[in-house]
Amino acid sequence: MRIRGGKLLARDHRLLEHAEGEDDGAVLGASLSQWYRMADARAGDLLVPFDFEDREMLEASLEGTKVRVPQRGPRRALVDLADKNAQHLLEEFKLASLEADERAADPVYELQRELGLPRLPRSLVCFDISHAQGTDVVASAVWFENARPKRGEYRKFKIQIFEGNDDFKSMHEVVTRYFRRRLEEEKPLPDLAVIDGGKGQLGAAREALDALGVTQIGLISLAKKEEEIFLPGRSDSVRLPRRSPALRMLQQARDEAHRFAVTFQRQKRSARTITSELLKIPGIGPTKRRALLHVFGSVQGVKDAPLDAIARVPGFGEASARKVLLSLGVELPPPVTLAVPPLPPDDRADAPLPPVNDA
Repeated sequence: MRIRGGKLLARDHRLLEHAEGEDDGAVLGASLSQWYRMADARAGDLLVPFDFEDREMLEASLEGTKVRVPQRGPRRALVDLADKNAQHLLEEFKLASLEADERAADPVYELQRELGLPRLPRSLVCFDISHAQGTDVVASAVWFENARPKRGEYRKFKIQIFEGNDDFKSMHEVVTRYFRRRLEEEKPLPDLAVIDGGKGQLGAAREALDALGVTQIGLISLAKKEEEIFLPGRSDSVRLPRRSPALRMLQQARDEAHRFAVTFQRQKRSARTITSELLKIPGIGPTKRRALLHVFGSVQGVKDAPLDAIARVPGFGEASARKVLLSLGVELPPPVTLAVPPLPPDDRADAPLPPVNDA
Protein backbone atom coordinates (compact mmCIF):
# COMPACT_ATOMS: atom_id res chain seq x y z
CA MET A 1 0.00 0.00 0.00
CA ARG A 2 1.53 3.34 -1.04
CA ILE A 3 0.66 6.04 1.49
CA ARG A 4 1.75 9.65 1.41
CA GLY A 5 0.56 12.34 3.79
CA GLY A 6 -1.90 9.89 5.32
CA LYS A 7 -3.57 9.23 1.95
CA LEU A 8 -3.62 5.93 0.06
CA LEU A 9 -2.18 6.56 -3.39
CA ALA A 10 -2.03 3.02 -4.83
CA ARG A 11 -1.97 -0.68 -4.08
CA ASP A 12 0.44 -3.13 -5.70
CA HIS A 13 0.47 -6.91 -5.51
CA ARG A 14 2.85 -9.70 -6.43
CA LEU A 15 2.19 -13.44 -6.62
CA LEU A 16 4.97 -15.74 -5.43
CA GLU A 17 5.47 -19.31 -6.58
CA HIS A 18 7.30 -22.24 -4.98
CA ALA A 19 6.98 -20.73 -1.49
CA GLU A 20 5.39 -23.80 0.08
CA GLY A 21 7.28 -25.01 3.14
CA GLU A 22 9.48 -21.90 3.40
CA ASP A 23 9.70 -19.76 6.52
CA ASP A 24 7.50 -16.65 6.42
CA GLY A 25 10.50 -14.40 7.18
CA ALA A 26 12.55 -15.93 4.37
CA VAL A 27 9.68 -15.45 1.93
CA LEU A 28 9.18 -11.82 2.97
CA GLY A 29 12.88 -11.00 2.78
CA ALA A 30 13.30 -12.68 -0.61
CA SER A 31 10.25 -10.97 -2.13
CA LEU A 32 11.33 -7.49 -0.91
CA SER A 33 14.85 -8.06 -2.22
CA GLN A 34 13.53 -9.10 -5.62
CA TRP A 35 11.07 -6.32 -6.37
CA TYR A 36 11.05 -3.52 -3.78
CA ARG A 37 14.80 -2.95 -3.97
CA MET A 38 14.40 -2.49 -7.76
CA ALA A 39 11.39 -0.13 -7.47
CA ASP A 40 11.69 3.29 -9.11
CA ALA A 41 10.16 5.15 -6.15
CA ARG A 42 10.75 3.99 -2.59
CA ALA A 43 9.20 5.30 0.61
CA GLY A 44 11.06 6.76 3.55
CA ASP A 45 9.48 4.15 5.82
CA LEU A 46 8.76 0.57 4.75
CA LEU A 47 6.30 -1.06 7.17
CA VAL A 48 6.37 -4.87 7.33
CA PRO A 49 4.17 -7.24 9.42
CA PHE A 50 7.04 -9.03 11.24
CA ASP A 51 10.77 -9.03 11.62
CA PHE A 52 12.92 -11.27 9.47
CA GLU A 53 16.53 -12.39 9.43
CA ASP A 54 17.84 -10.24 6.55
CA ARG A 55 16.06 -7.03 7.55
CA GLU A 56 19.20 -5.04 8.37
CA MET A 57 20.92 -6.20 5.16
CA LEU A 58 17.88 -5.22 3.11
CA GLU A 59 17.70 -1.83 4.84
CA ALA A 60 21.31 -1.20 4.00
CA SER A 61 20.62 -1.85 0.34
CA LEU A 62 17.63 0.52 0.35
CA GLU A 63 19.30 3.91 0.53
CA GLY A 64 17.16 6.38 2.45
CA THR A 65 14.52 3.79 3.47
CA LYS A 66 13.93 2.51 6.97
CA VAL A 67 12.36 -0.97 7.37
CA ARG A 68 10.10 -0.87 10.42
CA VAL A 69 7.94 -3.44 12.25
CA PRO A 70 5.19 -1.44 14.03
CA GLN A 71 3.58 -3.17 17.01
CA ARG A 72 0.71 -0.79 17.75
CA GLY A 73 -0.92 2.46 16.79
CA PRO A 74 -1.90 3.85 13.36
CA ARG A 75 1.07 2.29 11.59
CA ARG A 76 0.19 -1.17 12.88
CA ALA A 77 -3.38 -0.58 11.72
CA LEU A 78 -2.07 0.11 8.22
CA VAL A 79 -0.08 -3.14 8.23
CA ASP A 80 -3.14 -5.09 9.37
CA LEU A 81 -5.20 -3.44 6.63
CA ALA A 82 -2.62 -4.47 4.03
CA ASP A 83 -2.77 -8.02 5.38
CA LYS A 84 -6.58 -8.14 5.04
CA ASN A 85 -6.38 -6.75 1.52
CA ALA A 86 -3.87 -9.43 0.60
CA GLN A 87 -6.13 -12.16 1.98
CA HIS A 88 -9.12 -10.90 0.01
CA LEU A 89 -7.03 -10.62 -3.15
CA LEU A 90 -5.78 -14.17 -2.73
CA GLU A 91 -9.34 -15.46 -2.39
CA GLU A 92 -10.30 -13.64 -5.58
CA PHE A 93 -7.40 -15.26 -7.43
CA LYS A 94 -8.41 -18.68 -6.13
CA LEU A 95 -11.99 -18.20 -7.32
CA ALA A 96 -10.81 -16.96 -10.71
CA SER A 97 -8.52 -19.96 -11.05
CA LEU A 98 -11.35 -22.32 -10.11
CA GLU A 99 -13.66 -20.72 -12.68
CA ALA A 100 -10.95 -21.03 -15.32
CA ASP A 101 -10.56 -24.73 -14.53
CA GLU A 102 -14.32 -25.21 -14.76
CA ARG A 103 -14.40 -23.43 -18.12
CA ALA A 104 -11.57 -25.62 -19.36
CA ALA A 105 -13.64 -28.73 -18.49
CA ASP A 106 -16.87 -27.22 -19.85
CA PRO A 107 -17.71 -28.92 -23.15
CA VAL A 108 -18.97 -25.65 -24.61
CA TYR A 109 -15.67 -23.84 -24.02
CA GLU A 110 -13.67 -26.88 -25.11
CA LEU A 111 -15.61 -27.17 -28.35
CA GLN A 112 -15.00 -23.54 -29.26
CA ARG A 113 -11.32 -23.84 -28.37
CA GLU A 114 -10.65 -27.10 -30.21
CA LEU A 115 -12.57 -26.21 -33.39
CA GLY A 116 -11.82 -22.50 -33.50
CA LEU A 117 -15.52 -21.60 -33.66
CA PRO A 118 -16.38 -17.91 -34.16
CA ARG A 119 -18.96 -17.96 -31.36
CA LEU A 120 -19.19 -19.75 -28.04
CA PRO A 121 -21.72 -22.56 -28.81
CA ARG A 122 -24.03 -22.01 -25.86
CA SER A 123 -26.90 -23.12 -28.09
CA LEU A 124 -26.72 -25.64 -30.91
CA VAL A 125 -29.16 -27.41 -33.21
CA CYS A 126 -28.45 -30.88 -34.59
CA PHE A 127 -30.06 -32.27 -37.77
CA ASP A 128 -30.60 -35.93 -38.70
CA ILE A 129 -32.25 -37.70 -41.66
CA SER A 130 -34.06 -41.03 -41.22
CA HIS A 131 -35.74 -43.41 -43.67
CA ALA A 132 -36.77 -47.05 -44.05
CA GLN A 133 -34.95 -48.49 -47.07
CA GLY A 134 -35.49 -45.26 -48.95
CA THR A 135 -39.14 -44.76 -48.01
CA ASP A 136 -40.88 -42.62 -45.39
CA VAL A 137 -37.99 -40.10 -45.38
CA VAL A 138 -38.18 -37.74 -42.40
CA ALA A 139 -35.81 -35.43 -40.51
CA SER A 140 -35.37 -34.00 -37.04
CA ALA A 141 -33.82 -30.92 -35.45
CA VAL A 142 -33.01 -31.02 -31.73
CA TRP A 143 -31.88 -28.00 -29.71
CA PHE A 144 -29.27 -28.07 -26.94
CA GLU A 145 -28.77 -25.17 -24.54
CA ASN A 146 -25.58 -25.14 -22.43
CA ALA A 147 -24.95 -28.79 -23.32
CA ARG A 148 -28.46 -29.86 -22.23
CA PRO A 149 -31.44 -30.78 -24.44
CA LYS A 150 -34.24 -28.23 -24.70
CA ARG A 151 -37.17 -30.36 -25.84
CA GLY A 152 -39.53 -27.47 -26.38
CA GLU A 153 -37.39 -26.51 -29.39
CA TYR A 154 -37.40 -29.96 -31.03
CA ARG A 155 -38.76 -30.03 -34.59
CA LYS A 156 -39.60 -32.85 -37.05
CA PHE A 157 -40.03 -32.71 -40.81
CA LYS A 158 -41.48 -34.72 -43.68
CA ILE A 159 -39.42 -34.44 -46.83
CA GLN A 160 -41.69 -32.66 -49.33
CA ILE A 161 -39.74 -31.38 -52.34
CA PHE A 162 -38.76 -34.71 -53.87
CA GLU A 163 -39.43 -38.43 -53.55
CA GLY A 164 -36.84 -41.12 -52.96
CA ASN A 165 -33.75 -41.35 -50.82
CA ASP A 166 -31.13 -38.61 -51.19
CA ASP A 167 -29.50 -37.54 -47.93
CA PHE A 168 -27.88 -34.46 -49.48
CA LYS A 169 -31.11 -33.08 -50.95
CA SER A 170 -32.97 -33.98 -47.76
CA MET A 171 -30.46 -32.12 -45.60
CA HIS A 172 -30.58 -29.08 -47.88
CA GLU A 173 -34.38 -29.01 -47.68
CA VAL A 174 -34.57 -29.42 -43.92
CA VAL A 175 -31.89 -26.83 -43.09
CA THR A 176 -33.56 -24.38 -45.49
CA ARG A 177 -37.01 -24.87 -43.99
CA TYR A 178 -35.77 -24.75 -40.40
CA PHE A 179 -33.78 -21.52 -40.64
CA ARG A 180 -36.25 -19.81 -42.99
CA ARG A 181 -38.99 -20.42 -40.43
CA ARG A 182 -36.89 -19.03 -37.58
CA LEU A 183 -36.00 -15.95 -39.62
CA GLU A 184 -39.62 -15.34 -40.57
CA GLU A 185 -40.76 -15.73 -36.95
CA GLU A 186 -37.79 -13.62 -35.72
CA LYS A 187 -36.66 -16.32 -33.35
CA PRO A 188 -33.06 -16.45 -32.11
CA LEU A 189 -30.65 -18.50 -34.18
CA PRO A 190 -28.38 -21.10 -32.57
CA ASP A 191 -24.68 -20.44 -32.11
CA LEU A 192 -23.82 -23.70 -33.87
CA ALA A 193 -25.49 -26.08 -36.35
CA VAL A 194 -24.40 -29.72 -36.19
CA ILE A 195 -25.05 -32.03 -39.14
CA ASP A 196 -25.18 -35.79 -38.75
CA GLY A 197 -23.00 -37.01 -41.61
CA GLY A 198 -19.84 -36.28 -43.55
CA LYS A 199 -18.62 -33.75 -46.09
CA GLY A 200 -21.57 -34.23 -48.46
CA GLN A 201 -24.21 -33.44 -45.84
CA LEU A 202 -22.08 -30.55 -44.54
CA GLY A 203 -21.81 -29.07 -48.04
CA ALA A 204 -25.58 -29.30 -48.56
CA ALA A 205 -26.21 -27.52 -45.26
CA ARG A 206 -23.65 -24.80 -46.11
CA GLU A 207 -25.36 -24.13 -49.45
CA ALA A 208 -28.73 -23.84 -47.71
CA LEU A 209 -27.43 -21.38 -45.11
CA ASP A 210 -25.60 -19.30 -47.73
CA ALA A 211 -28.77 -19.05 -49.81
CA LEU A 212 -30.61 -17.69 -46.77
CA GLY A 213 -27.79 -15.30 -45.88
CA VAL A 214 -27.15 -17.06 -42.55
CA THR A 215 -23.40 -16.81 -42.24
CA GLN A 216 -22.92 -15.71 -38.65
CA ILE A 217 -23.34 -19.11 -36.98
CA GLY A 218 -20.89 -22.00 -36.76
CA LEU A 219 -21.42 -25.13 -38.84
CA ILE A 220 -19.88 -28.58 -38.42
CA SER A 221 -20.74 -32.19 -39.22
CA LEU A 222 -20.09 -35.33 -37.18
CA ALA A 223 -19.46 -38.58 -39.07
CA LYS A 224 -20.45 -41.53 -36.91
CA LYS A 225 -18.05 -44.23 -38.16
CA GLU A 226 -14.83 -42.65 -36.90
CA GLU A 227 -16.44 -39.76 -34.97
CA GLU A 228 -14.72 -37.30 -37.31
CA ILE A 229 -15.67 -33.62 -37.20
CA PHE A 230 -15.73 -31.73 -40.50
CA LEU A 231 -15.71 -27.96 -40.90
CA PRO A 232 -16.47 -25.94 -44.04
CA GLY A 233 -13.38 -25.04 -46.02
CA ARG A 234 -11.15 -27.63 -44.33
CA SER A 235 -10.16 -30.79 -46.15
CA ASP A 236 -8.91 -32.62 -43.06
CA SER A 237 -11.22 -33.72 -40.28
CA VAL A 238 -10.76 -32.99 -36.57
CA ARG A 239 -10.74 -35.84 -34.09
CA LEU A 240 -11.27 -35.09 -30.43
CA PRO A 241 -10.16 -37.53 -27.71
CA ARG A 242 -12.73 -40.24 -27.04
CA ARG A 243 -13.20 -39.01 -23.47
CA SER A 244 -13.45 -35.37 -24.48
CA PRO A 245 -16.48 -33.64 -22.86
CA ALA A 246 -16.96 -31.68 -26.09
CA LEU A 247 -17.12 -34.87 -28.17
CA ARG A 248 -19.54 -36.46 -25.70
CA MET A 249 -21.80 -33.41 -25.99
CA LEU A 250 -21.80 -33.67 -29.78
CA GLN A 251 -22.49 -37.41 -29.60
CA GLN A 252 -25.38 -36.84 -27.22
CA ALA A 253 -26.91 -34.24 -29.55
CA ARG A 254 -26.39 -36.49 -32.59
CA ASP A 255 -27.89 -39.54 -30.84
CA GLU A 256 -30.84 -37.51 -29.59
CA ALA A 257 -31.54 -36.17 -33.08
CA HIS A 258 -31.33 -39.74 -34.45
CA ARG A 259 -33.70 -41.06 -31.78
CA PHE A 260 -36.23 -38.30 -32.44
CA ALA A 261 -36.08 -38.82 -36.22
CA VAL A 262 -36.36 -42.62 -36.01
CA THR A 263 -39.36 -42.37 -33.67
CA PHE A 264 -41.14 -40.03 -36.10
CA GLN A 265 -40.21 -42.21 -39.09
CA ARG A 266 -41.65 -45.31 -37.40
CA GLN A 267 -44.87 -43.47 -36.57
CA LYS A 268 -45.19 -42.35 -40.18
CA ARG A 269 -44.51 -45.85 -41.51
CA SER A 270 -46.97 -47.37 -39.04
CA ALA A 271 -49.68 -44.92 -40.09
CA ARG A 272 -49.05 -45.75 -43.75
CA THR A 273 -49.21 -49.49 -43.02
CA ILE A 274 -52.42 -49.12 -41.07
CA THR A 275 -54.05 -47.16 -43.86
CA SER A 276 -52.98 -49.62 -46.55
CA GLU A 277 -54.37 -52.62 -44.68
CA LEU A 278 -57.69 -50.96 -43.99
CA LEU A 279 -57.92 -49.80 -47.59
CA LYS A 280 -58.10 -53.44 -48.68
CA ILE A 281 -61.41 -53.96 -46.89
CA PRO A 282 -64.32 -53.50 -49.32
CA GLY A 283 -67.08 -51.22 -48.15
CA ILE A 284 -64.95 -49.48 -45.48
CA GLY A 285 -64.52 -45.84 -46.40
CA PRO A 286 -62.44 -43.05 -44.79
CA THR A 287 -65.04 -42.28 -42.11
CA LYS A 288 -65.26 -45.87 -40.94
CA ARG A 289 -61.45 -46.26 -41.05
CA ARG A 290 -61.03 -43.23 -38.85
CA ALA A 291 -63.67 -44.54 -36.47
CA LEU A 292 -61.88 -47.90 -36.15
CA LEU A 293 -58.50 -46.27 -35.54
CA HIS A 294 -60.02 -43.84 -33.04
CA VAL A 295 -61.52 -46.67 -30.97
CA PHE A 296 -58.83 -49.37 -31.30
CA GLY A 297 -55.71 -47.32 -32.12
CA SER A 298 -54.14 -49.63 -34.71
CA VAL A 299 -54.81 -52.52 -37.09
CA GLN A 300 -53.58 -54.92 -34.43
CA GLY A 301 -56.04 -53.40 -32.00
CA VAL A 302 -58.84 -54.04 -34.49
CA LYS A 303 -57.66 -57.63 -34.99
CA ASP A 304 -57.66 -58.26 -31.24
CA ALA A 305 -61.08 -56.67 -30.68
CA PRO A 306 -64.14 -58.90 -30.11
CA LEU A 307 -66.71 -59.01 -32.84
CA ASP A 308 -69.38 -57.35 -30.73
CA ALA A 309 -66.99 -54.48 -29.82
CA ILE A 310 -66.47 -53.66 -33.50
CA ALA A 311 -70.19 -53.99 -34.15
CA ARG A 312 -70.81 -51.27 -31.52
CA VAL A 313 -68.60 -48.74 -33.34
CA PRO A 314 -70.80 -46.05 -34.98
CA GLY A 315 -71.53 -46.98 -38.58
CA PHE A 316 -70.89 -50.70 -38.02
CA GLY A 317 -73.07 -53.70 -37.37
CA GLU A 318 -72.41 -57.36 -36.91
CA ALA A 319 -72.21 -58.05 -40.65
CA SER A 320 -69.73 -55.23 -41.36
CA ALA A 321 -67.73 -56.10 -38.23
CA ARG A 322 -67.46 -59.69 -39.46
CA LYS A 323 -66.33 -58.43 -42.87
CA VAL A 324 -63.57 -56.33 -41.27
CA LEU A 325 -62.16 -59.17 -39.19
CA LEU A 326 -62.32 -61.70 -42.03
CA SER A 327 -60.53 -59.24 -44.35
CA LEU A 328 -57.77 -58.83 -41.73
CA GLY A 329 -57.28 -62.59 -41.59
CA VAL A 330 -59.05 -63.24 -38.31
CA GLU A 331 -60.76 -66.64 -38.15
CA LEU A 332 -64.34 -66.44 -36.98
CA PRO A 333 -66.90 -69.13 -36.23
CA PRO A 334 -69.74 -69.29 -38.74
CA PRO A 335 -72.74 -67.15 -37.89
CA VAL A 336 -75.27 -68.83 -35.65
CA THR A 337 -78.52 -69.83 -37.48
CA LEU A 338 -81.52 -70.18 -35.22
CA ALA A 339 -83.66 -73.29 -35.98
CA VAL A 340 -87.37 -72.42 -36.40
CA PRO A 341 -89.65 -75.22 -35.13
CA PRO A 342 -92.47 -76.36 -37.52
CA LEU A 343 -95.90 -74.88 -36.95
CA PRO A 344 -98.53 -77.08 -35.30
CA PRO A 345 -101.03 -78.73 -37.73
CA ASP A 346 -103.79 -76.24 -37.07
CA ASP A 347 -101.45 -73.29 -37.73
CA ARG A 348 -100.40 -74.44 -41.22
CA ALA A 349 -101.43 -72.29 -44.16
CA ASP A 350 -103.39 -75.09 -45.89
CA ALA A 351 -105.32 -76.07 -42.76
CA PRO A 352 -109.15 -75.63 -43.03
CA LEU A 353 -110.58 -72.64 -41.22
CA PRO A 354 -112.65 -73.29 -38.15
CA PRO A 355 -116.44 -73.09 -38.56
CA VAL A 356 -118.00 -69.70 -38.06
CA ASN A 357 -120.70 -69.42 -35.48
CA ASP A 358 -123.46 -67.28 -37.05
CA ALA A 359 -124.99 -66.80 -33.69
